[in-house]
Amino acid sequence: MKNRYDIAVIGAGPAGIAAATLAASHGASVVLVDEQSQPGGQVYRNLLHQSIEDKNILDKDYYRGRNLLRSTRDSNIDYIPGATVWQISPELEIGMSNDGKACLFHALQVIIATGALERPFPVPGWTLPGVMQAGAAQTLLKTSGVVIPDAVFIGTGPLLYLIACQYLRAGVTIEAILDVSPRDNYWRALPYLPKALLNSDQLIKGFSWLNRLRNSGVSCISSIEEVRFTGKLSLECVDYRRKGQWHHIETRHALVHQGVVPNTNLAMAAGCEHSWSDSQLCWHAETDYWAESSVPAVMVAGDGAGIFGAGAAEHSGRIAALGALYRSDIIDVKTRDRLAAPARRRLIQGKKIRPFLDVLFRPPMQFRVPVEDATLVCRCEEVSAGDIRAAILHGCSGPNRLKSFSRCGMGPCQGRLCGLTVCELMAQARDVPVAAVGPLRLRPPVKPLPLAELVNLAEVSAQPPNTCR
Repeated sequence: MKNRYDIAVIGAGPAGIAAATLAASHGASVVLVDEQSQPGGQVYRNLLHQSIEDKNILDKDYYRGRNLLRSTRDSNIDYIPGATVWQISPELEIGMSNDGKACLFHALQVIIATGALERPFPVPGWTLPGVMQAGAAQTLLKTSGVVIPDAVFIGTGPLLYLIACQYLRAGVTIEAILDVSPRDNYWRALPYLPKALLNSDQLIKGFSWLNRLRNSGVSCISSIEEVRFTGKLSLECVDYRRKGQWHHIETRHALVHQGVVPNTNLAMAAGCEHSWSDSQLCWHAETDYWAESSVPAVMVAGDGAGIFGAGAAEHSGRIAALGALYRSDIIDVKTRDRLAAPARRRLIQGKKIRPFLDVLFRPPMQFRVPVEDATLVCRCEEVSAGDIRAAILHGCSGPNRLKSFSRCGMGPCQGRLCGLTVCELMAQARDVPVAAVGPLRLRPPVKPLPLAELVNLAEVSAQPPNTCR
């Protein structure tokens, strides 16, 4: 590893890999840093070492990423897996932990491609053992072939239906599917359908998942109005309300999901400006035509700038790389624009379906903001919705002041699991837009950093600067 690079790419999902390989192909010195042990992100997780023999289980889209992932081997890239970036300073000094050691290095340009997270599902009992995000269940399936039998799938969104179909193809028994999408969403989404038809292949694929589930014999129950998880030490029962009536399903496992949102922590800690999206109900980085953020030479590519899918993320990564190459004087403006044109066309095409999906799978407020005061919001610090509402009554006006009242958002996850819920809850309680509340303010280190690594980092600083050992 060098102490200085032309371009540093953080995250080895579709956007990060596309950016790194394209930049390296033009002679830039590139480092690609990723927390996972293998490239691919969540979409192509464990693809190069997949042991599931039946390729129909994980579908064709998963295996289409093989060539993209192999490009990390064929390119002149310093690829560093299993590493955590905990700082990007205004001087583009990057703090990284790898193999129990911390180091600092510099880059002329930084591309943040940290992908997305699943939206929180803060309902009563959601922290009980046995309740987990559906994406975590998919991770188990992709990495080790482990499945969770007799689970109740709860929520909304394409990923929920995809994972349920993968389970069915694997022969796994599903107890029930509880869809929380309001019926009115379908009517609200209709005006966006003509534009979405320009991505008809994706629509057909999505509706095929729904048809598969409905024709599978699994109990598919729609228009769920309320959900509770109950049990003494772990999940024992899922209670749900539909048409005003409560029903019960005894189960040990529930998989919840209501969409994905940008993983903004690193970009926020780097000082990049973020805006609230009313359509996607999340914070996203503000970027220009070449994916550059408000911080010069720091780009945000892929889902960090908005949720548009793996294909769009890959194209945005290439656009970000071309912008970085131009600003580094490695390519000229004509080359940049010529090479970016195909990626930009595909990116625009890939985004056309998104307004339809955003409206169709918009999660209801009662599944985003806890109704009951006893429901936990911040799992790390055990702060409930009632604690937050009480803080507001005592004059707390935003999520950053809330830290002083309750330590909410100050735990190991640094707001990744509670930040959105806190912002929406405070906006609801104060009767103001979420944008007026503002996001949680993040400072480095954005991930837990052992003190022993900091001590060693101080020793390294006494040697020639910006070296890792």
